[in-house]
Amino acid sequence: MTNDENNSRISEDFRDTETAKPPPDRVDPLAMTIAQAAKVLSAVGGGTVTEELLRRHITEGAPVTSDGRINLVHYAAWLNKEMARDNAD
Repeated sequence: MTNDENNSRISEDFRDTETAKPPPDRVDPLAMTIAQAAKVLSAVGGGTVTEELLRRHITEGAPVTSDGRINLVHYAAWLNKEMARDNAD
């Protein structure tokens, strides 16, 4: 396959990424439920992340979507900002 053919195929595969939904057995890291986020963060982190902790963070200002889902990128940025603020105090 030539580079042009490969690039064309790739662009076709990803042309609808803004509206595409992940398959039902996959979790979307940009729109996770609180339970999904707690499970994933506990699995990859050094400790347990509970739903209660995430709810507390949301109460304290952690960003969520209009339907209450967590975008892990936005959450990580918020958490980093909070940690930096706490360290500056």
